[in-house]
Amino acid sequence: MVLFAATPSSFKTTAVALAALLLAGCAVGPDYVRPSMDLPVAYKETGPWKTATPQVIDASHPWWEAYGDVTLSALVVQANAANQNIRVAEAQYREAQAIAAAAHAGFFPTVGVNAGGTRAQTNSTGALKLGTTDTLGLAASWEPDLWGAVRRSVEAGNADAQASADDLAGARLSIQTTLAQDYLQIRVIDLQRDLYASTTAAYARALELTQHQYAAGTVLRSDVALAQSQLKSAEAQAVDLEAQRSQLEHAVAVLTGQAPASFTLEPFALAVPMTPASLPLSDAVRMQLPVTPAGLPSELLERRPDIAAAERRVQSANANIGVAKAAYYPQIVLSASGGFSAGNLASLFNTPSRVWSLGAALAQTVFDGGLRKAHTDQAVAVYDASVAQYKQTVLGGFQQVEDNLATLRVLDRESALQAEAVQASQLAERLALSQYRAGTATYLSVVTAQQLSLTNQRTAAQVLGRQLAASVSLIAATGGGWTADAAAATTSGN
Repeated sequence: MVLFAATPSSFKTTAVALAALLLAGCAVGPDYVRPSMDLPVAYKETGPWKTATPQVIDASHPWWEAYGDVTLSALVVQANAANQNIRVAEAQYREAQAIAAAAHAGFFPTVGVNAGGTRAQTNSTGALKLGTTDTLGLAASWEPDLWGAVRRSVEAGNADAQASADDLAGARLSIQTTLAQDYLQIRVIDLQRDLYASTTAAYARALELTQHQYAAGTVLRSDVALAQSQLKSAEAQAVDLEAQRSQLEHAVAVLTGQAPASFTLEPFALAVPMTPASLPLSDAVRMQLPVTPAGLPSELLERRPDIAAAERRVQSANANIGVAKAAYYPQIVLSASGGFSAGNLASLFNTPSRVWSLGAALAQTVFDGGLRKAHTDQAVAVYDASVAQYKQTVLGGFQQVEDNLATLRVLDRESALQAEAVQASQLAERLALSQYRAGTATYLSVVTAQQLSLTNQRTAAQVLGRQLAASVSLIAATGGGWTADAAAATTSGN
């Protein structure tokens, strides 16, 4: 037998090694790897389409500035500050940060202070004795993270906090794009209101002409009735636009954190008349129709906050598998306490009154009826579901980009064709009215031509509205200038 003499330095070395072992430990469970999936090399719908006066979205500037509308920019800024759904998301982000901080506290020991005094009567050798005991001390306990349960909990908490930050970015983007779409539709409605104002004025003049001709006996009473019917029908359609505008105005008020009763969006005056029809309607409403670069499908994973949030939840679920697996291993708790205990306060802090203790406890569950296995199976199932949800979110993002690219490409062609239709119908309207005045056509032909002209002009305005809505939707589908790197910098800064 060989004996080794214990020296103070060997005790110190052993203690340091033991402390290093307790602090290092290991982290059970799988390390996180981003779920793999097949990504297309390019979008299917990125065909050659071009919009008049394009303004390319620049990620270094707020995306809504690309529309060149100062009122829209001011409303978005107000919504960012006052929208209640954004405030909900901000509070949820702070909650997630607090939960992550709570998980991180598991790395540290728990330290408490205690003080007390007791007075008791005891029976010693048949004689009653009355005594007082005063105590003051500190107690600490610590469970080393040998198996990585705390580390995995911290990993899950941090991932959840990052997901919540991404949710906040997604909430902002959703509010911003909804506000922009509602606002832009109000602009289009104001364009249609101007159209109906000029149309009803023209119909009123036509009615007056018909009434004069009827009084002169050159036309039938039915022509006057047709002119009256046409005028009232146009006025009724204009009233319907008022209802649509009011609802959109109320929506904008709520999105900017205001009661509808306290918010009014004044009608917009056109920059130029609606005619000639060859003029782009976007010029008439001082509106730029931006072009949003779709980028590559692989870039979408870094540009959409909802995709980033879904991936962070996969990481959280992966870490929770490690938390569940750590329950299979024994727990070690180290404890220490020290203080003073004396029969009276005067001698409490004297050296003989000092007390201390050191302890260690080990616990291992040997039977739990399958509880730990059930928790592990549950964690694995949650992980599998989060992976599927992540992949579905990615696929949904691809679909939204493709849908809006296709919509904008088709609407670009439709807008050009509709402009030609407006020109042709306006020419037909002028010819029919000239022929009616010359007595070579009936008023029915005038009504038909005027209705077709109005329909085509309103359709052209509606196409512009759909183009604006689709352009905003494409901006939302591609992340609105949000990037994962910028989000990470913001999160680390908090």
